[in-house]
Amino acid sequence: MDDTEVGYVPGPRALFGQAELRRMMHPRSVAVVGASETPGSFGRRTIENLDIGFPGRILPVNPRYREMFGRPCYASLEDLPEPPDCVILTVPREHVEPLVERAAAIGAGGVMLYSSGYAEVGRPERVAAQRRLAEIAARTGLRILGPNCAGIANLTLPAGLTFMPKFFEMRRVCGPVGLVSQSGALGYVVLQAMERGIGFSHYLTAGNSCDVDVCDLVNYLVEEEQTRVIACMLEGVRDGARLLGAAQAALRAGKPLVVYKLGGSEISRQTAMSHTGTLVGADEAYRAALRRAGAVIVDHWEEVLETATLFARAGAPRCPGVGVMAPSGGAAVMAADEAERVGLSLPPPQPQTSAKLEAVIPEFGSSANPSDITAESVKDVTMYGTCIRAFAEDPGYGAVVVPMMSVHLPGAVERAHYMAKLAPELPVPLCVVWLNEWLQGPGSEIYDGCENLPTFRTMARCITALARWNAYHAGRAELLREDAPAAAPPGAAAAARAVLAAAPPGRTLGERLSKEVLAAYGIPVTREVLARDVEAAVAAARGIGFPVALKADSPDIPHKTEAGVIRLGIADEAALRAAHAAILAAAARVPGARVDGVLVQQMARPGAEMMVGARLDAQFGPLITCGFGGVAVEVTRDVATALAPVGAREAGAMIASLRGHRLLTGYRNLPAADTGALAEIVGRLSRLACDLADEIEEIDVNPVILGPGGALAVDALVVRRAAAGAP
Repeated sequence: MDDTEVGYVPGPRALFGQAELRRMMHPRSVAVVGASETPGSFGRRTIENLDIGFPGRILPVNPRYREMFGRPCYASLEDLPEPPDCVILTVPREHVEPLVERAAAIGAGGVMLYSSGYAEVGRPERVAAQRRLAEIAARTGLRILGPNCAGIANLTLPAGLTFMPKFFEMRRVCGPVGLVSQSGALGYVVLQAMERGIGFSHYLTAGNSCDVDVCDLVNYLVEEEQTRVIACMLEGVRDGARLLGAAQAALRAGKPLVVYKLGGSEISRQTAMSHTGTLVGADEAYRAALRRAGAVIVDHWEEVLETATLFARAGAPRCPGVGVMAPSGGAAVMAADEAERVGLSLPPPQPQTSAKLEAVIPEFGSSANPSDITAESVKDVTMYGTCIRAFAEDPGYGAVVVPMMSVHLPGAVERAHYMAKLAPELPVPLCVVWLNEWLQGPGSEIYDGCENLPTFRTMARCITALARWNAYHAGRAELLREDAPAAAPPGAAAAARAVLAAAPPGRTLGERLSKEVLAAYGIPVTREVLARDVEAAVAAARGIGFPVALKADSPDIPHKTEAGVIRLGIADEAALRAAHAAILAAAARVPGARVDGVLVQQMARPGAEMMVGARLDAQFGPLITCGFGGVAVEVTRDVATALAPVGAREAGAMIASLRGHRLLTGYRNLPAADTGALAEIVGRLSRLACDLADEIEEIDVNPVILGPGGALAVDALVVRRAAAGAP
């Protein structure tokens, strides 16, 4: 269960950082309450994990001992010779609360709580117990990590403030990657990569986060000098603004934040009333927020460490092109396939590069990109060096990828040492792909432990990580540059609120009233007349001019096509009368549907069917979505989502990111659509969603007809928040 569900701190607060957390995270003295000599106990494990190089004082606390592991053992916190920087409670839950109060009273810097059985079990009394811990932290200023956390490891000290088994026996490698995980066990699995020579600055776990949460831990590492890249395994947060703030702090500091988001919840989609709500669930809200802050989002747990290590070892690319040098034609083809999948550029080598390659590659190989230097390379390790240098010195390449095939002694080890020596001499990063299924075969430990050699276990993860590396560095400056959000027309919010106030009870507004809300913000909508009977519909059609569209106007029929209450392209009076009767008959078949009348609308000119929508997210507030629309919008799912409000630049980028974007640019001699007009609607709707976030939960504008001459909203649905309308 994530800390969205179990974290309880009343109201928003600022992020904690070095000033608030350093005593606990970088302590000079640590008190272990419940310290024990019992094998396997958390108290003993913590002492053992600390007692392997920690330069500060270890203060065991247990009234049953006078001495423990050759050092004095104290009967209580009050008996300690000094206020400890960090107190670790290894005691059962029943004893935690009074000990936290006493730690605050003696001036401790922070408390780590291993104890479980709090809000994660869901029982009201346990939720209340965790809430009381949060209240102690808020009242006293004592920082609390946990409960239900595995502690931390600070490799810069070093200090293992954790009960995780056998940390004291693990190879400890200090490096530039700071690891933050809500799950202590999952984070520890990644930390064990130290056994392969991969270094970390910190391993920080959040647990239930009654006080200090994952946002604070990320922010702490932003301010930590020895951390260059932050890897975060995230389940959820209770305050989206704080996650956004921590991620933006990392962006400003130039410390890439690599995030793997677990638990893509579908709960929000199950209750959605609109296409927008169906498309934009909790997971997409997190992704939108993280994209806004420039975080590097990975889709699989296995990508976290390799991606973070690439960013830590590679620096910034000099250009987006990548060269691939393979000792196997099959591996070269594999690299090309993966590059095409993610859009990574593999440009051809320049003539001077080709000449250098052709001088050493056999005629049955290939000097293209990817190149195949053939199995002849096994005979002479310097052939690797010649080809790699040729790629690295080509100004068209920002990185070189080299797959490692079969391994054997002593050749594989000799080649690994050669590559490790070569890598720091190159002007671009050298990425090794260990394709062999002997995952820790001879030479692998050399690649893993070399700070200049990003290493991957699959070609797909290597190529994907390089694409993300390019995208992060290409987009960082743009994200740091202000993109002024769309402004509302004068009086827009008041006009829209007046429509909502005058609307009949109920959460959903009919199409006519929904469009009135949009029109208040300058969003172009179809000309239409509400007809109470067929004669009024005929008169309205004559005034608008045939052909027209007819639709039932009902707040209880959000999806008109499925209900059969819409007719398009009505060319004359006879067709209108027939369509009017059919629409009323179809509406009568919808149980309990109120029908305010039939809307007679102008027919929009032909164009692409797009959709624009907004949805209120519990953690991040209003989100804006745009994409290809129509009745199949949930099937095609070609949409982009961002935090609202958005400016012109971000709205344009959302449209450009759509898979079908080429269809809007004059594809196959079709006229180019006015995507600027669509971007303006996106910006205006995003402003509307923010201004009326206290009243509106969902907005769905589908379709928006987009053509060469502009964009026109032809259908809309506004869903009010439960507190703003009837249940």
